[in-house]
Formats: sequence, structure tokens, C-alpha cells
Amino acid sequence: MSIMPAAARTLSHVYPADARLNDAGHLEVGGCDVLELAREFGTPAYVYAEDDMRARAREYVDAFRTRTEHFEVIYASKAFPATAVYKLFAEEGISCDCASGGELHLALKAGFAPERIYLHGNNKTEAELRYAVERGVGTIVVDSFDEIGRLERIAPERQKVMLRVTPGIKPTTHSYIQTGQVDSKFGFSIDDVPRALDTMKRLRLCGLHAHIGSQIFELDVYEKLAEVLSGVGDWPKLNLGGGLGIAYTHEDQPPALEDYVDALLKNAPDDVTVLCEPGRSLVGNAGVSIYTVGTVKDIPGVRTYIAVDGGMVDNLRPMLYGAKYEADIASRFGGGRVVTVAGMHCESGDILIRDVALDDPKVGDILVVPATGAYGHAMANNYNAIPRPPVIFCRDGDARVVVRRETYDDLTARDVV
Repeated sequence: MSIMPAAARTLSHVYPADARLNDAGHLEVGGCDVLELAREFGTPAYVYAEDDMRARAREYVDAFRTRTEHFEVIYASKAFPATAVYKLFAEEGISCDCASGGELHLALKAGFAPERIYLHGNNKTEAELRYAVERGVGTIVVDSFDEIGRLERIAPERQKVMLRVTPGIKPTTHSYIQTGQVDSKFGFSIDDVPRALDTMKRLRLCGLHAHIGSQIFELDVYEKLAEVLSGVGDWPKLNLGGGLGIAYTHEDQPPALEDYVDALLKNAPDDVTVLCEPGRSLVGNAGVSIYTVGTVKDIPGVRTYIAVDGGMVDNLRPMLYGAKYEADIASRFGGGRVVTVAGMHCESGDILIRDVALDDPKVGDILVVPATGAYGHAMANNYNAIPRPPVIFCRDGDARVVVRRETYDDLTARDVV
């Protein structure tokens, strides 16, 4: 059988921008053959195209810079909290959003300047707030009257804060990742803003923050958000949070980044600094997960299951949100046989992909699932006492482990017996 030249093959936009099929018909990410990565580092593993992440950060900055000088791009790091990616985005000159003391620790360890960090969270502990204050975190996003009280007591005079508000905007996305509606655990209602201001005596309020959700394809909700926040008062900064959606399947067509930026700026006053919080759109399509097929189970007239050496411990999103993904055999792209990709864990619900067309999958094949760069590593867990996978960065044909694979000894490292 003749092999189609790599130049004639077009990969779905769910894959990293630099992904290609080489002359052997194998997937390459960052110039690295995925089959060779599997042999060298084992499976399952998270594989990232490093240049893809850098390019996306630059695209955001450039899109704003051509339109305004009043902006700040902030990496919403809960999407992929690993020291290596914090370091990468710090080098690209963007700011950082942390949702916990742990994420703050990683960002600082990676070299983020404290003044470029924003600390979030609807129930920050006093220990986390003290840690942030002691390390000189630039801005703390306050989420409740209780938190204002804590900060008034422990923060230095004129500590910069932003006030998180719930604007009453409900975008079309999964209910678990909607955050801007009135019925939300996050933030202050618009009506509570004056009382919150009166409560602050020592803190320096520099703007309003709102987050309406993530994996959003609608742009008019951002225009509405800027309009709502601008009507609450005059502020030097407005954070128009809510993550731009990405493509998880070939049918997904997210808005262009330039159109997203236009929507953020459309109703914002010209002299106000607009803060943008991309998370998954910086890393989601830059990463793929690789697995080894361990079993093929055909139930005649019902379904064919292929089981891989991962599942709900390395990608919880299908079980948590009903998230949909695509997959390919790394050495034989294309469909043919519709199968269900099952995980290896003791749950019937441990299904990565319900129905996907693969090219005659066999035991030992390397399966690649694209668009797992966001919330895979972040949500990885040790259910069934399974060690978590490594994270591998690929660039110009070189691969490096930036988070090593856990071992059985790691599973007992915190035990006290």
C-alpha cells in the first residue's frame, strides 16, 4: 500500500497547530513522532507542542495591542497548573491568575513576578491570604464580605484588590461552568457593590472583575458584560472574564480570536484597562493524550469496546461534564470502525469517548486523543491508586519531561504509619 505524502494530509483543527503526519503516517507533535514518545516515556502521557502555546499567547497580546494600549492578558492557570507552563507564559510577558495557594506557589516558583499575579477564589483561607500578602501578590480578587473583613485585618495599607461581581449573564455552556448568573457561589451581586465599597477602609479597590463561565462560543455575552460593568461606576480596570471556547471535535468552530477581542473592547470605555483571562484557549489544543490499547471487546450487534491504559484518572471531563472528544490511532489516521473508548478503572461510567471511528484498532496500538491540554493534568487523580501520567513538552523534534510520571512509592509518600 502506498503512503500518502505528509503534505497531502490535513489534520483536524483540534490538533496542535504544528501537528502533522510524517512520511511513515505517524502523528508528530512539536516535531516528535508520537509512537517514539510512547516507546520512550510510556503511556498514558500528556504531550504538548510548546511553540503552539507560545504562539497563542503572542496572538492574544498582538490582537489587543493593535486595538488598544489599555489591556492585560492574564493566564487563567487552573486550566494547566504546572511549573513549566507558568514559566513559559511568564517568559511571554503575560500575567497570571491563581485560584488557590497551591497555584500561587507554582506560579512564584516558576518565576512569575508577584505584582503580575491575581489571586482568586470564593473561599480563600486566611493562610492563603497571608501567603499572598507576604509574597507581595499584586492584586487579590475579593469574593465576599467575609473576605473583605479578613483582608482589612491582615493586608498592608493600600493592598490592591478587585471586586468580583455576578453580572446576571448566563451564557450557553455546561451548567457546571456557568459562573456569571445571579444564582452563583461566586462574587457580589451588582446591588451589593456600594455596601462592599463602604466596607473597605484600608484596601485599594482598582476595578471590577466578572467571570461568566468558560468554553463560550457566543460573543454578544462579552459585549453585554462590558456594558453592565461600565454602568456600575468608573473604574480603571475591568476584568471581562470568561474563557473563549476551543474545538474539541471537528464540528466545533470557535470564534476567531480577533472577533473575541473586538467583543471585549466594544462596550468598554476607551480609557479603561480591559483584563482578559484566557485559560483553556491558550493550552487546550496544544496538548494531546496518548494511550496504549490493551483490549478489544466486540459485543455482536451491540458495541465494540477498546480499553486503554488510562481514563477517568487522567481525563475526568467526559465523566464530569459529558465532554466529547475525538481520537485516532497514532499510526493509522482515519475512521472505519465505530468503537467506544473505555478506561481501565472500576467504574462503568469510565468512558472516554462513546462512539468514534478508528482504523481497525488492535491491541498494542497507540491511541491519541487531541484537545486535552486543558484540565487533563489539572484534574488528574489517583483513583484506584493509579499513578498520574507525565507531561512532555515537544519542540523542534526534542522532547523533555516537565512533570515526571508518578510511581507507586509516590502513592505512599504522604502516609504516616
